[in-house]
Amino acid sequence: MTFEQPTAAAVPGALMAAEIAEQPAVFDRILAEGLGDVGVVAARIRETAPRFVLIAARGTSDHAALYFKYLVEIVLGLPCGLASPSTTTAYGAEPDLRDVLWVAVSQSGGSPDLLESTRAAGRAGALTLAVTNNPDSPLAAAAELHLDVRAGHEKAVAATKTYTATLLTLWLLVDAWSDRRQVDGPGLVAAAEAAVSLDGVAQVAGHYRFVEKLVLTGRGYAYPTAREAALKLMETSYLAAHAFSGADLLHGPLAMVDSERPVLALVPHGVAGRAMGPVLERLRDRGADLTVVGDAESAGQEPAIILPRVAEEVSPLIEIIPMQRLAHAMALARHENPDAPRGLSKVTRTT
Repeated sequence: MTFEQPTAAAVPGALMAAEIAEQPAVFDRILAEGLGDVGVVAARIRETAPRFVLIAARGTSDHAALYFKYLVEIVLGLPCGLASPSTTTAYGAEPDLRDVLWVAVSQSGGSPDLLESTRAAGRAGALTLAVTNNPDSPLAAAAELHLDVRAGHEKAVAATKTYTATLLTLWLLVDAWSDRRQVDGPGLVAAAEAAVSLDGVAQVAGHYRFVEKLVLTGRGYAYPTAREAALKLMETSYLAAHAFSGADLLHGPLAMVDSERPVLALVPHGVAGRAMGPVLERLRDRGADLTVVGDAESAGQEPAIILPRVAEEVSPLIEIIPMQRLAHAMALARHENPDAPRGLSKVTRTT
């Protein structure tokens, strides 16, 4: 089954569909053109030897930042936190950021709060890095270091290719910083190509077409995917999509789950997938309307979207693609235009 790509921009969803399908080519471009820049930035960071990493981001970029946080803590063994830009921009806080790497992640590089907080971080002693899809942006100019994610111009309001391009760029940075050099470019591109045309997405979209509430869950590296998928469903289909880590789901939110509230569970191969075992068991005990997205070994009798197997560290780059397709398909099934969600614009300027 192939994912059809409308060619006329006037067709609802045409832009988002085309940009979803473009992601394997974006991966290929990053791997062909971006490794040199990543290596230079990684060498500068190693030279500085930060003892802590802080990440500032908003919206979709916040989920990429959360993925980066897992990478930094697991692969590099460094403490890493998500910054709150308002502590600087609204409250005027002046923390001591010596020996800190400050990473600002923004597709547009135009958000005033990220710009102001990054400038403040530099004044406070941090080494600052901007990761954007716009090398000419104010944020790129404000940071000491910059990485271009090379996604190309993204026209649809809902971010798709810029998100996965950011994930890949951040993973390559950690790979170079740790000096492991474990890049399997052809395998990653092939997995992305497979994800663009996976079976099962249309059936799941049809099954959930009329739902108004949905729970998404995952653990470890898959948790950022659950959050990003929830955002895509909220902004394109206007349903109430709630994302929880598998562990947090069991600490209280499980009480709201029943046969009337569908659950999408991200269950990749590896540690995160195994950690989801008890969560799936509890969901099945409660009779949840459950769909598993992930490894074939984790799928039970429920509907499932089976992903191509890749290393767990890079699985978020692949598992989000069918979730983007699901958001696109559900929006169209609900007679909405996912290219232009109501009340939203491509660049959100927060202060």
